[in-house]
Amino acid sequence: MVKLVAKAPCEGLLPFSYGTVSLSEVTYDSLTSVAPFVGKSKAVADVFKAAGTPMPAVGRATGKDGQRAIWFGRGQVLLAGLTIEGLEGLAAATDQSDAWAVVRLEGENADAILARLIPLDLDKGVFKRGHTARTQVQHMMASITRTGVQTFEIIVMRSMARTLVHELEVVMKAVAARH
Repeated sequence: MVKLVAKAPCEGLLPFSYGTVSLSEVTYDSLTSVAPFVGKSKAVADVFKAAGTPMPAVGRATGKDGQRAIWFGRGQVLLAGLTIEGLEGLAAATDQSDAWAVVRLEGENADAILARLIPLDLDKGVFKRGHTARTQVQHMMASITRTGVQTFEIIVMRSMARTLVHELEVVMKAVAARH
């Protein structure tokens, strides 16, 4: 009988750095998609608030390292490392823990690296800490969240983990060679 072994999406691929920028995997205890039922958004926001985590506005993330609530698309929030009780009858809450790969890109030229891969204005005055967007990284759909001045969390489907790491590594090498 074959024995299955659980592996992280980026196992054996990360961490690494080039120049001033590093790429590492982020592992959350859980990833849960929360989609409020029609007419229940206010009630869900109240449950979030009572749990000590404000429900994020469109294009925003709340929380801190290890525990975030991330706007994840129209009518959807991704709880990363958080568990919020009391959503029964108010929202569809679905465990997504094995579905996504999460990486952290950080360092002096992190925004310059992402600027070569995504069609967003990452200027610190526009895309500030706590801002998040659903966008493309090359040809992959992703969620990008600025978690610090030069730190981003990037979430892609688990099946795209190797491709994401490859694309980031190519650009990291190019930017490092330039500086």
